[in-house]
Amino acid sequence: MSAWLPLMERALQLAALGAGRTSPNPMVGALVLDGAGQLVGEGFHAKAGEPHAEVGALAQAGDRARGGTLVVTLEPCCHQGRTPPCSAAVIAAGLRRVVIAMADPNPKVAGGGIAELQQAGLEVIVGIGEAQALQLNRAFCHRLAHGRPLAILKWAMSVDGRTALSNGASQWISGPQARAWVHQLRAQCDAVIVGGGTLRADNPLLTSRGRRSPEPLRVVLSRSLELPAEAQLWQTDLAPTLVVHGPEATPARRQAIDQLAQKPGSERLERLELANCGPLALLEALAGRGCNQVLWECGPGLATAAVAAGCVQELAAVIAPKLLGGLPAQTPLGELGHTAMDQLVGWGSQPPQSLGPDLLWQLKLE
Repeated sequence: MSAWLPLMERALQLAALGAGRTSPNPMVGALVLDGAGQLVGEGFHAKAGEPHAEVGALAQAGDRARGGTLVVTLEPCCHQGRTPPCSAAVIAAGLRRVVIAMADPNPKVAGGGIAELQQAGLEVIVGIGEAQALQLNRAFCHRLAHGRPLAILKWAMSVDGRTALSNGASQWISGPQARAWVHQLRAQCDAVIVGGGTLRADNPLLTSRGRRSPEPLRVVLSRSLELPAEAQLWQTDLAPTLVVHGPEATPARRQAIDQLAQKPGSERLERLELANCGPLALLEALAGRGCNQVLWECGPGLATAAVAAGCVQELAAVIAPKLLGGLPAQTPLGELGHTAMDQLVGWGSQPPQSLGPDLLWQLKLE
């Protein structure tokens, strides 16, 4: 095991403190050691537009950084964004060595930061804790590679696979511990998405209950804009709401949303028309807004469309020890069109974990 790995693990812990707040940037953590190997500075990227991890750690270290080592979870940037390039600050600090977990997949960097450091005479070590760093920033890497955010599909169901009673009642299948876990999951996402059916049936709030500031963007995907005039999502003093629709929405329904947005307390309500109002076009639009990770909390129709379009990379199923019975239609997903078992996509799973009386089963695409 590399002697640098324990220090990199500490840097990764620092990076994770920025979860849910750095998009469109990645999460980054950094340590500075003096020439004798003593820790003299720490930093992490707390929010997009604020100083990067390297700058914070170097500021804390001051002159003690000269002749020392920077341990950082991601290659220092070498381009001017909202903040100046970090590679220049690292070189100016007089460091002797930089230890990096992973190269930056951003085409604006993509090895350029490493090259600048090497050209300045610094020793550069790359790949320490790379697997952990890639896992931490899997959403950031996914958006850069595919042009859309990494998407998680979450549902709560009974042990007999039902998500609602025959009359549509679904609150609450899971217990308070599971709901608290969902609030934390929302806090790690940039947007939470529902369809018009979920909005009409459940009138959800879709916030993290204060676990993240600002709250994630709440998104309603509705082709026709057949939406209720009263809903918790229209009150945007807690969190912004984006209503996305297709060209078939009537002028009257468009006007109704626009009028809602003009009411006091609804100023952060926005309407967006997409020519192709589906999961893929929506995620591409959210990527353009800087979203790295999103959460689907929708009904079976939209969930099925998202899975079929390749717009789900992770699943989170909360299973409650209850029997709901009733119509087979009250299930997490609808028809996916498979006719043989060898057509099924493989999902890698983690061991289920307990959330009070409920079980959480998380899966990722293999």
